[in-house]
Parts: sequence; structure tokens; C-alpha cells
Amino acid sequence: MNLSTIATIIYAVGIIIGALFLDIWGAETSLAKAMAGVAWTVFFLICLFYFEKKDKENR
Repeated sequence: MNLSTIATIIYAVGIIIGALFLDIWGAETSLAKAMAGVAWTVFFLICLFYFEKKDKENR
């Protein structure tokens, strides 16, 4: 299993946890909750970029 797949699974689990426990998609979402979702997505995209770069170097 390559690093990109692992990062995608961790991201999906994080989004599900955010939806269930942090109520990110609730009717009364605060700016802090919205920014937490955006920050999680940005972190995921940065990880994907570096993991793909590392995978290409190892080939």
C-alpha cells in the first residue's frame, strides 16, 4: 500500500470523525469548525503532494 492511499484513508476517517463528533456540517457551524475542516483538507493536499513526489523518486 503506497503512502498516498494511506493518507487518503486517514483523511476520510478524519472527515467522518469531524462530521460525527465535531458537527462540522451542522446548521450552527462556527468559523472555528469551518476553518478546522479547511485546515484538515489543506494538510491532506500537502501530504498528497509530498507523498506523490516521494513515490516518483523511488521508482
